[in-house]
Amino acid sequence: MKNGRLRPAGMLLIAASLFSLFCLPLDAQNTKPGAAWTAPRTPWGHPDIEGIYTNKDETNTPLERPDQFKGRSLRDFNEADLAALSKQRQALAAKIAGGIGGAETGAGPTHWYEHLQGNGGRPWLIIDPPDGKLPEMTPQAQKREAAVAALNNARDGEGRADSWLDRSMYDRCITRGLPGSMMPAIYGNAYEIVQAPEYVAIRYEMIHETRVIPLDGRRHVGPAVQEYLGDARGHWEGNSLVVETTNFTNRTHFGYNNRYNSEKFTLTERFTPVGPNTLQWQVTFNDPEVWTRPFTFEMPLTRDSSQPIFEYACHEGNLGLEHILSAARAEERK
Repeated sequence: MKNGRLRPAGMLLIAASLFSLFCLPLDAQNTKPGAAWTAPRTPWGHPDIEGIYTNKDETNTPLERPDQFKGRSLRDFNEADLAALSKQRQALAAKIAGGIGGAETGAGPTHWYEHLQGNGGRPWLIIDPPDGKLPEMTPQAQKREAAVAALNNARDGEGRADSWLDRSMYDRCITRGLPGSMMPAIYGNAYEIVQAPEYVAIRYEMIHETRVIPLDGRRHVGPAVQEYLGDARGHWEGNSLVVETTNFTNRTHFGYNNRYNSEKFTLTERFTPVGPNTLQWQVTFNDPEVWTRPFTFEMPLTRDSSQPIFEYACHEGNLGLEHILSAARAEERK
C-alpha cells in the first residue's frame, strides 16, 4: 500500500528501523555512465529525466557496509553474489514484517509492503568514505544524540509524549526531511520529476511534498529563512542535474537512526540518467556541526509508470497521534 491513510502509532519508527537493517542501493554496476546509451533531450536541450520513478527495490539494502563484509569493496560482488544477498534480505524482511509498527497494531496487512520483493543491486550504499561507513560524529552532535536517545527511551522505549511537539515531523505528518523524503520505506516509494526550462520539480508520495528547484542561477535566500526541505538551487553539468540545498532547520533528520542535521547542513545531489529507465541519485552530506567529514551515498531511481503517486492522506482517519498522547496520559494516571 502506498497511502498513509491508515498509518498507525509507531509508524515513525518504521523508516528508521528498516533503514538501519536495510536501506537504499544502486545499480550503477549494471548501467555505468559513459556507456553507449545517450540520454534523450527536452525540446529546450536539457537531458530528459521527467517521469515517475520508484526506489522500492532498494529498501532492503543497508546504508553502511555490514560488518560481515569488512575488508571487501563494492567491486568484489558479482551478480550471483548480489542475487543471493537479495534473497537473504527478502527473507529477513518477510520474517519481521508482521511486527512492523507494533505487534498489536502493525502497519497494515503485509500485502501492502513493497519491500518484501525488493531486489537491491548493491551490498551497501555509502561510496565515500571508501570503507562504506559513516564518519565519526562531532562531540556536540554526540551530546545531542545522547539527549534524544534519553527522551526516546522514556515510556518503555515509546518516546516522550507530553505534547504533540515531542513527536517527530514524520510522526506528525509534516515531513520526512531530506534526503529522508526519497529514502525507501515499506510503501510510498514513488516520485515524479517534472521539467521546465528554468525549473525542475520533484513530487514525493510520502508525505506528499513537492520541491521546486530553480535552474536560473538565482542566489539562495538569506540565512534568516529556514525550511524543512531547505532552499534548493540546480544547474546542469553534462547529463547530471546538480542540486545544492541549504537553509535547513535543525528539526529534521536524514532517515537513518533518527540522526538530525544542523542549520549548517548542505546537501548536494546529482541526478544522472544512466540507462533508459534508470536515474542514478548521488547524495553528499556536508554538516560540520554533526559529522567530522562529508560522506556520500548512491542509489538508483527506476522509471516505472505503473507506480503513480497515490494520495497520502496521513491525517484523514489517522488516530495515531491522538492515541499516543492519550496512552501516555493513561500511563500517568496509573
